[in-house]
This record gives sequence, structure tokens and C-alpha cells, in this order.
Amino acid sequence: MTKIIIPYTTKTEVSFTMNSNSSEKVIREGPAEICLVNDKVFYNPVQEFNRDLSVLVLNVFLEDYKREKLEFLRKKGKINDSESEPKIEVNLLEALSATGLRSIRYAKEVPSITKIVANDISESAVKTMNINMKHNQVDHLVETSHDDACMLMYKHKVPAKRFAVIDVDPYGCPSIFLDACVQSIQDGGLLLVTATDMAILAGNAPETCYSKYGAISLRTKSCHEMALRILLQCIEQHANRYSRYIEPLLSISADFYIRVFVKVYSGAKQCKQTTSKLSMVYQCVGCDVKTLQPLGGFKPNPTDKNPNEIKAFLPSGPPVGTHCAHCNHPHKLGGPIWSAPIHSQSFVYGLLEHLAKGTLKLGTADRLDGMLSMVVEELVDVPLYYTHDKLFSIMNLKTMPMMLMRSAILNAGYDVSFSHACRVSIKTTAPSQFIWDILKTWAKSWPAHPARLESNSVAKAILSKEITSAVDLTERPDANPFSRRSQRLRFQYNPEPHWGPGSRGAVNVGQAKTAKAIRNQNKHKKQCKRPCPQGEESERKKTNISEDDAV
Repeated sequence: MTKIIIPYTTKTEVSFTMNSNSSEKVIREGPAEICLVNDKVFYNPVQEFNRDLSVLVLNVFLEDYKREKLEFLRKKGKINDSESEPKIEVNLLEALSATGLRSIRYAKEVPSITKIVANDISESAVKTMNINMKHNQVDHLVETSHDDACMLMYKHKVPAKRFAVIDVDPYGCPSIFLDACVQSIQDGGLLLVTATDMAILAGNAPETCYSKYGAISLRTKSCHEMALRILLQCIEQHANRYSRYIEPLLSISADFYIRVFVKVYSGAKQCKQTTSKLSMVYQCVGCDVKTLQPLGGFKPNPTDKNPNEIKAFLPSGPPVGTHCAHCNHPHKLGGPIWSAPIHSQSFVYGLLEHLAKGTLKLGTADRLDGMLSMVVEELVDVPLYYTHDKLFSIMNLKTMPMMLMRSAILNAGYDVSFSHACRVSIKTTAPSQFIWDILKTWAKSWPAHPARLESNSVAKAILSKEITSAVDLTERPDANPFSRRSQRLRFQYNPEPHWGPGSRGAVNVGQAKTAKAIRNQNKHKKQCKRPCPQGEESERKKTNISEDDAV
């Protein structure tokens, strides 16, 4: 018996056990074990965070889902308070199961689920799943399916057959599954969608992004949040075709993918409000300032019959001139993106409370706590963000300390937060003019080098304008958010071994790594730019705190 241990950044160790008499391999994650008979084991330990987060979300969501269903039955008069509460059926579909690890974990760690359908189009994958379900003793709860994912979902379009939860975690773009997803999920049901084609969503191929998601992506420092908002608008567009709409509960950008958790409802009236939730994005090619143009809006239209009536209107535009007001450069146009909130703050608080109870033994619990703590601090009504390094790079200025920048914004009466998607993000209600005023004030004490400024037309244009608002650079304690003060594990230090989708995440058990793979492992890993005090470097590695968090 040969056992190979692959260290990982969480407290969990991923173990591969190989029988000397057979080619069978066993992978353990949490309470689940999966057996494979193929020579190549496709298992990505970095995705444990994805699965842990899904388990946590389902446990919290299903409590609310069952409560909503019972309240609905009471309103309809189908049950009385004197009667015992009926059992609410919760059927879950994992449309692309592969080994079945995710379904097994759901079966073992989410007690509210009554039935799971684990589907895959690969016959060998289904055979492997059947072995795994019996091995984990969950075959009474999990039903395997060998079918095309879309065709399987289309067979469940009838309301009585719809799923309460659908999980779609493909390799690449999920858009081909969304039409079937929004038709085969119950009212108030949860849709979990992953996208790993981040190059397309992040602006490297805007024309491809439009063909897949119906939106133009832009190359910008806030590309990870924009990717989330493009995916959300794509799901909403698919849902609207069937008089349905979405309510985002949690939207996460992590590692090499994005993952969204949305509730799906029916309602033609609510679908009309979609235009107020979507916006086009004007991006200045010089200073990178982004201005949003909503596709529609609503305003009060009181009448004698209905004093609370609202009326839809089309906003006038564009909101920007032919050239940027700050640097006199032209704009690019992207979108539409989802410009409404991408999280439900109350739901995320529920996730943190459930995580704090410790009833779930999750290997990535520290990272979950850190990321969710950042999510609840995010400004919900502020789409996209600036990045600290980009702002000062544009101006060729010495970088101001982050806490001083945040203090200046707070001193002016504006709100500011980080984004979970970027460690140097600045999400704020302050107008872009005030952000440049902060940098111009800073430039008086730390001016740009004249030679660099001469060749930088953007910085010259911005610095040539007068400061229009008073800037107070007095540092204040509340500029440092709680998640940072309490040293939460807010950002993962990537890339780790086997970091990435597809073959990058494949672990070849029992086979030596090729020389090229060894040579290229962590090739682009960023090195710390400052020497670490004695003992700090080892402590940082042990706690997995990034350099920016350690400062």
C-alpha cells in the first residue's frame, strides 16, 4: 500500500492511497472518499474551497427555503398551525458530476437534502460515480444519471418536477446550460454557477465575451468584479425570457474562477425592473475612470387609485462627453453588466454565524471566514472599484499608504471599503474628481519626477487642474476595517501547487513529474519586495497571509 500526501494551504491534508495489487486510488476530502480506477486522477485540491463554500451556503439557504415553503403553504390554507409541519422535499441536481465528490459531500454534510441527482455525459464517469456512492454509503440518497445536462434539465421543466437546487460547475463557460437551468428550478430555488473562462470575462477577448455572455468585457483592474456582474446579467437575461428573475445571494471571485449563488423567482412585473439593474460602462482609456449608464429607471408616479405607483423611464445619455473630463482621453464602451447589489448582506451574515458554530468541519474554514468577513464589509450599492497601485501608477507618484488613502475618503464624508476580489481595491461612494484631488494633494508633498511627468499626458492633464475639494490626510482608526484588524485570512496566496483549471489542476498519482512541470511550477509566483524580519516569513507561510495583509 502506497500513500502519497500532498500538502495544501488549509488544515486539511489531501491523501491519495494506492493499492499495490490494483490501480485503484482513493481521494479523501472532508467526510467523503472517492475511488478511481483511471491512470490519471483529475482532482484539484484548490477547489476544496469551492466545495466547502457550497456546502456552507446550502446549509444556510435550505433553512430559509423550507421556512418560506411552510409560510407559503399556510397562506394557501394547505396546513394549519395545529397540524404538524409537513416534510419539505428538497431535490438537488449536480449537472456535471464527474467523480461525484461534490454530490457525496452534499449528501453527507447537508442534512436537509432529500434527493440528489448526480449527472454526467461520460459513461465511465457514471460508472465511477456508482462505485463512489456505494463506497460512501449514500446510494440511497444519490441517484446517478447518464445524460446530457441540458436535456436532463429540460425533462424537469414542469413545476412539479423542478429542482430546488441546481449546481452547474463546468470547465469553461456555463452559458450553454443557463437556458435549461432557469426553466427547471423551483420558485425561490437556488442556482449555483461557476465560470472558469476568466480571460474572456476579464477583457482579453471582448468579442468572444459578447458571443458567450451577451456583454462586452473591458480590460480594467476591476475585471474580476466586472466578470461577476457580466455573469449575473447573463443569468438574468436567460431568466427574463421565461418571465423569471434572479436575486443574488453571494457572488465570489476566487483563485481562477468566479462562483455565483442566486435565487430564481417568477414574476412578469419584476422582470420589467431588469433595465434598472443593468448598466453600460464607459471606461476612459487614459485614467481608467469608469462611468455607468443604466439601461432604464423608475420614478414615482402617484395616482388617485395608487399613490405608491412608480413609472418606468429611459434615462438620457450618454453620461460622459466625447473625451474624459479628467485627462481628455476617449472612452471605451462595455457591458451591459449587473449594476444592482451582487450580495445579500443578511444572507452573508447568516453564513458567518453558521460557520462560527463549528458544526461543519470544513478544511478551508479560516479562508471562508476571512473572505465572507470582507464581503459583509463591501459597499453594496457601488459597482466596480479603483485599485490603489493603478491610481498612483497613472500619476507617476510615490504610493500613499492604503490606510491614509482610506482616511482621506472618510474624512470627506464618503464611504469606502475593500472588495474581496482584490487586495488593493478601493470601493467608494466618492466621485472620481475627489479621488484625483486626493492624489493632487499628495503630489504637493511627494511630487512626480519631472522627466516622467513630461512623457505622461494623463498625469499632466490631471495635475494641471486645480483642486476643487479640501482634502484632509489625517489618519483615522476606523480606516482599518475589522476583517484586517482581526487578521482574518482574507486573500489566498496563489499560485499554489496544482493551482488552475483543467490539466493544471490534475494530480498524476504514482507518476513522477516531468522536468518541465517541475521547472515551471510557480514560475510566476510573486516574491516579497521587502525583507522580512526574523521569523515573520515563516509565520506568514504558516498562516497563509499575503504580503499586503502582513503589512
